[in-house]
Amino acid sequence: MSRVSTYLNFNGQAEEAFDFYKTVFGTEFVVPITRFSEMPAGPGSPSLDEAEGRMILHAELPILAGHVIMATDVLASMGQELRVGNNTTINLEPDSLEETERLYDALAGGGGDGTGITQMPWGYWGTCLDRFGVRWMFNFDPAA
Repeated sequence: MSRVSTYLNFNGQAEEAFDFYKTVFGTEFVVPITRFSEMPAGPGSPSLDEAEGRMILHAELPILAGHVIMATDVLASMGQELRVGNNTTINLEPDSLEETERLYDALAGGGGDGTGITQMPWGYWGTCLDRFGVRWMFNFDPAA
């Protein structure tokens, strides 16, 4: 089943922020928090120090009316920098890879900063900035 969520990027405060949101909304995490140290390093990826390893790779928390907010911390060692324009992302989870690619192609057209749709350990993923400056993320899990 497809869904839409909002993805928030933090500069090392994702866990603190989501613990706060959890109390505000009185909800529980959808899945256990994943830390960067739990993700296998990709080829050519820099090694993470202990502090970055403890940072949040992924968190999901329902808020209102079925809407879910997600979070990650940005990593300076990977050249990431938090700034206005990359701190909020609309995450789309279509029902098929074909629909994922169609939506990506349509939203990336005339925009920039796109990754393409790439196979990842959890399925297929990509991001782009549309021509209006809105950041979109795409996730398709063939097992879902």
